[in-house]
This record gives sequence, C-alpha cells and structure tokens, in this order.
Amino acid sequence: MQRRTFLQSLSATAIAAAAGGLPAFAALPKMKITRVRVYLPPDASQLLYQSDLVVTIETDAGITGIGEGGDVDMLRISAGRLIGRDPQNIERLWQDMNRAYFYPAGRERTHSIGALDLALWDLKGKVLGLPVNQILGGLVRDHCECYSGGGGLPGVTDSATMKERARATMEAGFRAFRFGPGNVPGNSIYKTSEQVTMLHESAAQARDGVGKDGDWAIDFHQRFELAEAVRGCNLIEEFAPFFVEDPIRADAFLQDLPILRTKVNVPIAAGEEWGNKWDFNSLIEHHDVDFVRATLPNVGGITEMMKVAAICEAHFVGIIPHFTGPIATAALVNCLGTFSGPVLFEYAFDGRTSPHLPQRFDFKNGKLYPNERPGLGVELDIKQLKLLAEITEPITARAQTYFRPDGSITNW
Repeated sequence: MQRRTFLQSLSATAIAAAAGGLPAFAALPKMKITRVRVYLPPDASQLLYQSDLVVTIETDAGITGIGEGGDVDMLRISAGRLIGRDPQNIERLWQDMNRAYFYPAGRERTHSIGALDLALWDLKGKVLGLPVNQILGGLVRDHCECYSGGGGLPGVTDSATMKERARATMEAGFRAFRFGPGNVPGNSIYKTSEQVTMLHESAAQARDGVGKDGDWAIDFHQRFELAEAVRGCNLIEEFAPFFVEDPIRADAFLQDLPILRTKVNVPIAAGEEWGNKWDFNSLIEHHDVDFVRATLPNVGGITEMMKVAAICEAHFVGIIPHFTGPIATAALVNCLGTFSGPVLFEYAFDGRTSPHLPQRFDFKNGKLYPNERPGLGVELDIKQLKLLAEITEPITARAQTYFRPDGSITNW
C-alpha cells in the first residue's frame, strides 16, 4: 500500500466515523511491516542496558516507527518475527516476540523487544495522528518532575561541596537532589564499612542544601550487604530522604528486600537492573518497595510498562524510572504521563544534546513536558546514523507459536 492511498483511506474512515459510523481506530486499513533497521547514533552508549541504538520499523504504507535500545543480535532475532505482520496489533506482536522461541526472553532480549515495541507505538501514533499518551487514555499530569542524575549543572564544579550541589540542583528547578555513597575512581578499593559510616555527614549536607522543604535521595548502587544496608538506612533516617535506591544486590531483592523493609523506616526504590512485571509483582504487592525503577525499553517497552504501572496503581506504589536514551525518555513521558501514581524521572542529559534527533523530548527548568506531536514526538536525522543491521525476511526456523481456539497465542 502506498502512503497516498493509505492516507486517502484513513481520511475516508475518519469522515465515516464523524458521521456516526464505527470508530476510526477500529476501522484502520491493514498494513504490513516490510523492514526493520538498526542504527548506531553518534556518541552511542556502550552499555547494553543503557543502549541508545536507534531502531526503525517501516511499513508498506510509507509510515515508519522509531524506537531505541537493545542489542544488534537480539534485535535481529526479535525483528524477524515482525516482518510481514500488521504493526497495529502491538500486544499480539509482543507476545509473539516474547514466546516464539524455546527459551523465555531474558533481560537482553526483553530489552530489545522493548526497543521494537517503542517503534510500534510510535508508528501507531503516527497512523492515528495522535501522541501516544492520548492513545493510552490521556494525561493525568501537566509535567513530569525530575531529579538530576548526570551532574553537569551550570556553575557547579567538581570541587563543589555536597551542600552546594544540592542547593544548585534545587535552584535549577529539579524536584530532588540525588547522590551516591562515597563515589571513588573505577577499579579502586571500596571499603563498604567505611562508606556506611560517612553516610550520616553526607545526608546532613544534602538536607541542609535542599532546605527544610526540599527533597533529596541517595543511591546505594547495590554496594552493601543486607546488614550494611540496614545500618546505612537507619543512619540517615533523621534527614528524611525521599528514597534510598537499590540498597542491596538485585540478585537478592526477592529474598532480602522484605527483610530490609521490616528493619528500616526510609522509602525504598529498587529495580533499575530488573526487567518485567513478573520481577516486580511480588515486591509491589507486599509493599516491600515504595517506588519501582522500571524503565524503557528495558521493561519490555510501553506494552509492559503500562502493565507494571497498573500493578503499582493497585498497590499505591510509585515509579521512578532509571535514566535511559533520548527516544526512550520521550516514550516515558508519554506513558508515565498517564499513570495516576507518584512519578519522578531521573534526568541525565544535563548539557548533552542528541545530534541525530532534531526533535526529541521537551525539557525545561528541571521538568519534562508532554507535547502534541504524533507518536513519541521525536524526529530522526538518518544522516547522523550508521546502519548496523537490516531485517527484511521473517524468521520461522526454530520458532514455533501455538494458538488457543480463539486465536490468541499460547506456549508451545
């Protein structure tokens, strides 16, 4: 289908809907995915779970969706399940990518599925001429509050004290100031007992810097064992942190976070290295965390993020997504802008631009703002990117999908 034919058909459908026919959303003409491409952007992150690889999903209607994240090999495997399919059936495609192969998707493949899922939602928004947040039900907040996670605030030097950095963060319009426990150069000796002892003074300076009514937080970075985490949390309780992030190793979350919860009185945020709703479900249900760190595309994309958000809403748990790439940040504003619970974004772009994105997210004075641009609201400059992979053929070998009698996907 050519773009002009598609748009004429779409216009006719919209007119029919306005005249009292079926909703335009339900009557959209069919289209097929013809190609998926993976690109390397300038100054790309080399860390897998903070990947900012760009993915595009092209259709025979001339509409292209833009996503971000993943690993080239995992993207190839997952994208091979999309070729020739209708991109508008996002949940069906997600289930297929996640369940078609013998082994369940681990965190690496979930991350890549999430990148493709972002592109599918971007494509759907462009088809409908709506921002993704409107497709998801509409916004519940005027903007998304942020804390600075990347440093680089204007006028703040490396020699600035904790108090000075905290005050500068608040003056820049951020909701909260966050720091880590005794950062030292890489590959250095890190004596955890010594660092725990230093937490009290650091917390006192942070509180002094943000003021009586300001907010501050600390990321333990999973550096402490359970006993040290308990001691550290109790040492800083008097200074009322907004949250303590990843107080113990992610490997021990399900075992030790419930224990930690009974021994400390500070809010806990956890999960930046986790993946999906099954990871978070138990901790949320039992209130072992106050905030989950689920983010895009790691959690599996917008499709999965909204399910995690629903579990959080049911149990009055907030979401503080880990920092991510610029396209995924735009996606977070779209989906978490519709979440009714508490939200706080980690903003790590202080002073950094995205040359391959003439249009990305909208940030001002410590806050991320939604916009009315279709899809995720991003615009791509292909000339700035290096092509890494191109997928045009479906993958069927060693991939099987079984269906229930009603046509829904089940395990094979």
